[in-house]
Amino acid sequence: MGWFRKRGRSMVYPLAPTRRHLLAAGISIAFLPVPVMARGRPLRISLLGQSLIKKDLRTIGWRELDAFRSLLKSSDVIFTDLETVIAGPLAGQSTRPADSEVLHVGDPAVIDCLQAIGVNIVATSNNHAWDLDSGGILSTIDALDQRKLAFAGTGRDLAGASAPGFLKGRASVALVAAAAGAIREGAAATDSRAGVNELRRGADGALQPADVERYLAAIWLAAKSGATVIAYLHNHYWEPRKSDTPAWQRELARRAVDAGAVAFAAHGVPEMQGVEYYRGFPLFHGLGSFVFQSEKAPGAYGPEAWQSIIAELEVGKGKVERARIIPVQLDARGVVHDGSLVRGSPSLATGAGAQLILDRVAVLSAALGDGIAFGKATVSGRDTGPVSAMISAD
Repeated sequence: MGWFRKRGRSMVYPLAPTRRHLLAAGISIAFLPVPVMARGRPLRISLLGQSLIKKDLRTIGWRELDAFRSLLKSSDVIFTDLETVIAGPLAGQSTRPADSEVLHVGDPAVIDCLQAIGVNIVATSNNHAWDLDSGGILSTIDALDQRKLAFAGTGRDLAGASAPGFLKGRASVALVAAAAGAIREGAAATDSRAGVNELRRGADGALQPADVERYLAAIWLAAKSGATVIAYLHNHYWEPRKSDTPAWQRELARRAVDAGAVAFAAHGVPEMQGVEYYRGFPLFHGLGSFVFQSEKAPGAYGPEAWQSIIAELEVGKGKVERARIIPVQLDARGVVHDGSLVRGSPSLATGAGAQLILDRVAVLSAALGDGIAFGKATVSGRDTGPVSAMISAD
C-alpha cells in the first residue's frame, strides 16, 4: 500500500493518500467531522462480544440487565456487533430457508434492548446482514438511524459501507468495520447496491489489496480528523481449530494500528481467541459472544461458545493507559419464551467459572507470543462487582 511509514519506536507518520487513491478505494472524503476533544479523565471504551440477538432479553426474564447497566454506566463508548438483521418496511425476502436455524432476524426492540444497557455504537458488517436481502440492510440502517445509534460496516453503497461511523460525546470516536468470509453473492456493497464492507480473499488465500487499502484508508482519514478509532473485523475465514487466530488477521490488525487505530476488535468465530499488544495498543482477536441466541441443536457448540469477555480500555492522549478484561458466561440451557427455547443470555461470570474464562484467554494469548501480561483476577468492590483482570504490554 505504501501510505504509512514508521519513525522511532512508536510514532507513525502518514504519507497522505491522494484524492485519486481515496476515490478508487471507495472512500467518501466528505465524512470527516469537527473533532470534539476529550478533557479531564481518560476516554473509557467497553468492547463487548458479538450480539446474536433475535429476542428482546427484557421480555424473557433476563435478570442481569441492571448488573450490566451498572458495569457499563461509566463507559463513554460501548460497542458490540449487531449480528441480526432488523425486520421492517424496507426489508426484502429471506435469503435463507424460512425454517433455517441460521436465519438471524429480529424486530427493532432488540436494538432498544442493547441501548438499555448503554450500547451506543455497533458494527453491522457480518454474514447475516443480508439475511433479508439488500432491503434488510436498508431496514437495519433505518432502524439504527431512527435511534441515533452510531454504526459502521454496511451502507447504501460501497462508500457508505466503507466509511467510519462516528460517535460524538466527550470525544469524537470512529468505528471502521468490515467482514471477511461467508459473505454470499449479492451481499457485498457496490457503487450502486447496499451491502456489507467486504474484505475478499484471493485464490492465494491473501486478502485483496484493494479491499485492505479501502479499510486502512478509512482508519487513516478518521484518525487524521482527530477521532479515536476502533478497527473492527467480522471474520469467517476460520482456522481448523476455531480458537486459533489466522496470521493474516494478526497482520491486518497491526496495519490498522499503523493507520491510526487505538484498538482492534474481532468477532465471527463463536468462541474466544487470544489478545496481543502491538506498539502499546491491544488487539482483541476474538471477544466471543455477548448474546448468542443460536437455534442450533443442543450440543452443536462446545462450552467455549458460551464464554466471552468484555474489554475495558482507558484512552488518553492517543495512548491506551489502562486495560482490563471481564469474563462473561452465557446461558447454554436457555429458557422457554413464547413456545421457543431462547439461549445465550449473558451474565457476569463468578468464582471458578470466571477464573476458567480468564485462564483460557491467557492460554490463547500466550500462543500468539509473549506480548501481553495478565494481572491476577480481582473482584471490584467489597465482595461485589465483576471479576476482572488487568492486561498490559509485557
